[in-house]
Amino acid sequence: MSESNLELSVTRHIAAPPDIVWKVWTERTAEWFCPKPWTVTIDEMDLRPGGRSALTMHGPDGERFPNEGVFLEVVPGRRIVSTDAYAAGWVPQKPFMTAITTFEPEDGGTRYTATARHWDADSMKAHEEMGFAQGWGTVADQLAALCAEAVAKL
Repeated sequence: MSESNLELSVTRHIAAPPDIVWKVWTERTAEWFCPKPWTVTIDEMDLRPGGRSALTMHGPDGERFPNEGVFLEVVPGRRIVSTDAYAAGWVPQKPFMTAITTFEPEDGGTRYTATARHWDADSMKAHEEMGFAQGWGTVADQLAALCAEAVAKL
């Protein structure tokens, strides 16, 4: 099975330059990362290859989903790749996906693409059933709205 058969992706044209989208993505993560009324607590976001990515998603009914991983690639203003296959210090753990986020200049704004590359078909199917398209689409829209606010303040 090719890797494209294990990917789920959302994309949006955001009416803000990549540097603003990057800044909002990295500095205001807690404001857009989960579809409302869910929230997120950022435990650590060490944006460098090998850096820890740790956050906890909180649901409106007390649900709590911790996510622990590492960043594999960070190209400021352009690309972030992270995985849950490892915890900090390269400690292996049961993998679910690798996230690939890109910020490409397009038509005076940014082509934002968030991709979840899964380890196997069962993981991808489970992610689809969790509501990937709606959830990741909603957070892309929330990110775009915050970027529009940032542009308006310029």
